[in-house]
Amino acid sequence: MKIDIKEVKPTNDQVWKKATLMNDHGMTVSLLNYGGIITEILVPDKDGKTENVVLAYKNLEQYLTNPGYLGAIVGRVAGRIPGAAFELNGKTYQLESNEDEHCLHGGANGFNHALWEIEPKALSDEVMVKLIHKSADGEGGFPGNVEAEVTYTLNNQNQLIINYTAYTDQMTPLTLTNHTYFNLSGDTKSTINRHEVTMDSEQFVELDEELIPTGKLLNVQGTTFDFRNGRRLEDGFNDDFIQNQVAGCGYDHYFIFANEKEEKAIVKDENSGRKLTIKTNQPGVVMYTSNNLVEGLELTEGVTKKYLGLCLETQGSPASLHHKGFPNIIREEGEVNKTQTIFSFGVESNDE
Repeated sequence: MKIDIKEVKPTNDQVWKKATLMNDHGMTVSLLNYGGIITEILVPDKDGKTENVVLAYKNLEQYLTNPGYLGAIVGRVAGRIPGAAFELNGKTYQLESNEDEHCLHGGANGFNHALWEIEPKALSDEVMVKLIHKSADGEGGFPGNVEAEVTYTLNNQNQLIINYTAYTDQMTPLTLTNHTYFNLSGDTKSTINRHEVTMDSEQFVELDEELIPTGKLLNVQGTTFDFRNGRRLEDGFNDDFIQNQVAGCGYDHYFIFANEKEEKAIVKDENSGRKLTIKTNQPGVVMYTSNNLVEGLELTEGVTKKYLGLCLETQGSPASLHHKGFPNIIREEGEVNKTQTIFSFGVESNDE
């Protein structure tokens, strides 16, 4: 097990830190303290070839804008808040609107643009970095001082464990997640069309044409949103189901976990043999298939384009701010909120 921390300069007047975590089996995770951004996850395929399975910009300076939130921690509230406003205890809070009139991922100066403190730690069987950020009362329009810690841990089971801890001194909405785009083909050799996803979910949140939750939960039965027994993502890309259409011919929806299985989601790529398994104590996940990803930006391998990466954003639902029956994201004064998501990487041989 090994950890390496070095300084990097996206511009002449800025200095960030880049942490690289390495285990004893050839898996490597690299991340920045700027935005907590994951820039590289190197894992072997079925033939033992190690490649990067996440999207990353070629130049660090691109993360200063990062329109697709590549690899970043997003918050205070991951997802869209319609009208950039919500009501709490009879008071209306007006937020920054950064996607039309809506607030997306905490606003223009969300956690994805914060320079986090970084604390590395190496043990015999795992290596980790703790990232720490304090968000002041009123930042982005949100109430309460928030202290957030996000710890990335790599172990010898080829697991990347992300632990989120957040404290607030006022009642406030709060749900953090990570916005990494996975592509198990390795070095973006192909799109995610033929990635097969299995998900422990019977319901998903209906969206309107602005990708705002309508307040309705839809049953996955008989739709391209039924991943309970596994299906390829391209099923939804090519279907005329209205919910696929409003998302730009793909998925950008919140799935509520049925909690029937410990493994909440499994992603497989047949060609590489790579397999990604997700476990979490979060109530659901936004699955986004990069349908609206800005195209033509230089990556470490190739350029950004539609369907190049798969985001699995485990989180609560911001729809709970305006509708009943959704996983709550309101945190009480003095509450310490802890969540965890485990990404396990492996390979599966082809039997065909």
